[in-house]
Formats: sequence, C-alpha cells, structure tokens
Amino acid sequence: MKTLRGVQSMRRVVAGWHDLGARVALVPTMGNLHEGHASLMRLARRRADRVVASIFVNPTQFGPGEDFAAYPRTLAADRHTLRAAGVDALFVPTVRAMYPGGHDGGTLVSVPALSRQLCGVYRPVHFDGVASVVLRLLNIVAPDLAVFGEKDYQQLVLLRRMVSDLHVPVGIVAGPTVREPDGLAMSSRNGYLTAGERRIAPLLLRTLRECRMGLLAGERDFRALERRALRRLKQAGLRPEYVEIREAGTLQAPSARARRLRILAAAWLGRARLIDNIAVNLP
Repeated sequence: MKTLRGVQSMRRVVAGWHDLGARVALVPTMGNLHEGHASLMRLARRRADRVVASIFVNPTQFGPGEDFAAYPRTLAADRHTLRAAGVDALFVPTVRAMYPGGHDGGTLVSVPALSRQLCGVYRPVHFDGVASVVLRLLNIVAPDLAVFGEKDYQQLVLLRRMVSDLHVPVGIVAGPTVREPDGLAMSSRNGYLTAGERRIAPLLLRTLRECRMGLLAGERDFRALERRALRRLKQAGLRPEYVEIREAGTLQAPSARARRLRILAAAWLGRARLIDNIAVNLP
C-alpha cells in the first residue's frame, strides 16, 4: 500500500491506473478506523480495481467548542486496517494541501436545502465543511466511485445532491451501517462513552425500531411517533437533539403517499454525540 501526502503525487498514481483501464474507488475518512470503515474498504474493493482511502481530520466541519483538537489520530493502526482491507493507496494530505489559501475564509461548498436541517440545526458549519472537503478530494483523486456509510445518512443524501448539482463524474455508493453485537452503530466517538453509558447507548437503536414498528402497524401521526421516541430517550438518560421521520431520498417531511422512509436521530450521552437511522419501507 502506497502512502501519499502530495496532491500531484496522488493524481499521478490514479492517472496511471486510469491509463491502464482500471476502475478507481475512493473511501474518504477522518481516521481512527474501525470495522465500519473496513467494511467500506471491502465494498470499494468489490466495486473497483483500485482503492484509495484518505485520512484527513477536516477543520472546516468542526464548529467552535467541538472536538477537532481531541479527535483521535491513530495513523499507525489505521495503516494496518487499510492493508488488511486491500487498500492500494492511502492519501494523507496536510491542511495546507487541502486548503492552499487557508481554511478560514477560503472557498466553501454549500447545499442549503440539506445542510440546514436535522444535524445541521445543531452543527451549523458541519455540512458546508463536509461538502467542501469531499469535493476537494474528488477533484484531487478523480475516482470513478466514492463510498460512504449509511450511518451518516444526511451526509450521504447531501453528497449525492452535490455531485448531481455540480455534474461531478463520480458514482456515490452507500455501505450499510455496521453495528456492535448489541446494535450500537460503530463510530469513532463511541470511545468517549463510559462503561455505564455504553450499556445505555443501544437504546437509541431500540427506540428507532419501536418507531418503525408503529409505522408498519399503520400509525401515521408522525409527530406523535417522534414525540414518543424523544420521551423514551430522555427517560433513559440520553439528551436527544431530534428524532425525525423523513422521506428516504430527499429528507423532506413525508407526504401521505410516501413509502420509502428513514427515521433519523441524534442524541448526546455523556461526551458522545450518537447518531443513527433506519429504513422503513411501507407496504
């Protein structure tokens, strides 16, 4: 596995693969990799001839008071995970390489229709930072496809909209959420949980599943279902930001005719901000 830090060196490697007719996949990450990330690498391996993973803790997607400085950097362990998953090249750019004009006041990409709701209400700069760094990575690597996890479902929908609106010639591939045996979605921030909090955390998924059962049983008062889920989380000791039922493809409020839905939630438990979502396909 090659490790590359420069923009031009990364471009030369991928151009060489493309010259040979290879299909190239990119899996962007912020490092501190776990099995959820590894599953995305393996998915990319199945869909492409060559796989590039990137590790970059992106400053523009962290707001004031968030954990940018404390975010775990575990490059040595991450390299081992990537080799085991069959990654061909690791791109580890510097902040200067990604933001040559500086990340304060530099060019930002925004998808307002999708970035100002759900998590965007509580993290107002986050999705502009995500869109901005992902577009930079796509322009540098020029992959044929890019793989993202469904755990960050709002991000996935937003990036699909971005590449469609800006005519970026890349396919966006979704990898399913990978969970611990008790159902907790794998996340780099799960390490912030204490032992007691870790025992409570799976309730987030159980609450979403209860909401889905109500929908499948015929309940259509979406607001009542959301309020019930919020009460359940609060009673368990979580501090929920939202539980919302949305149309799966657009994240709009569901119409009476909607059949493909997504239930999304975010909640704090101690120092950890947990997010999760599940699909609901109505008959």
